[in-house]
Amino acid sequence: MTRISLFLLAIGIVLGSSTAAQAQDDLLSLLGEEEVTDYTTASFKTTRVVNLHSLENTHAGVLDFKINHRFGQLNQGVYDLFGLDNASIRLGLDYGITSRLQIGVGRSTYQKMLDGYLKYRILRQSTGKVNMPVSVTAVAGMYVNTLKWANPDRENYFTSRLSYAWQLLVGRKFNDWITVQLAPTLIHRNLVPVRAEKNDVYALGIGVRQRLTRRVTLNAEYTWVAPDQLNARYRDAVSVGFDIETGGHVFQLHLTNATWMTEPGFITETTGDFLDGGIHFGFNISRVFTIVKPKI
Repeated sequence: MTRISLFLLAIGIVLGSSTAAQAQDDLLSLLGEEEVTDYTTASFKTTRVVNLHSLENTHAGVLDFKINHRFGQLNQGVYDLFGLDNASIRLGLDYGITSRLQIGVGRSTYQKMLDGYLKYRILRQSTGKVNMPVSVTAVAGMYVNTLKWANPDRENYFTSRLSYAWQLLVGRKFNDWITVQLAPTLIHRNLVPVRAEKNDVYALGIGVRQRLTRRVTLNAEYTWVAPDQLNARYRDAVSVGFDIETGGHVFQLHLTNATWMTEPGFITETTGDFLDGGIHFGFNISRVFTIVKPKI
């Protein structure tokens, strides 16, 4: 074989290898162009901003045990150790039935209230094959006041103990650092304290999460109640605090003018003046347990 023939053979091998490599790259490129849906995660560190529900759901098969605690108001002074002598507590269990559906139950010292709710994720923020700019979640709750009747000698009705809440959470995680959500809310109370108050109360909550470090976020929320629905002594609920993630726990430390931790309580019966020391120091503790392991 002449040198020219060897030269031509070498060129052919190189060209052939290049063509094969190009064909392989083109095939991989084609495979790579098949879009997948990339869902947004960790909009908030837990299922609550502070009092408000957050966009997050408990994962399927996971049980979330919650302890919510509020001390008394700071302006109670030294005699009550700035509110530390008093406390209000809610114990709750949240469970993820599916990746979209969550249920929860709880019991509060306020009105010895039992509560239960359903939380369903309608839309989930995503990019890629499915481009969804926001997350949308619906929440429906029922609440039962189990205090003894103030006047047991008169005819009392069980339905007078009941109240309800419906919320639509609409929010967006703009980047790894900030999330904002809105929560239009309807509270219905079968029995109200005075005729001047409305049975149906309309409100709008806003929650914000600002990431500070990988494990710490700053959270704030404000719930505006439409005017002329409540007694003038009631105020809009305001809360601000920090979420601290430590493995399977999330600790939420916050200041809030709301004593109660259920929707009919903190939306319709908040009396503290945040700017005048009517503030409670409080905390939420969230501990998750995997009950059903996901199938691989």
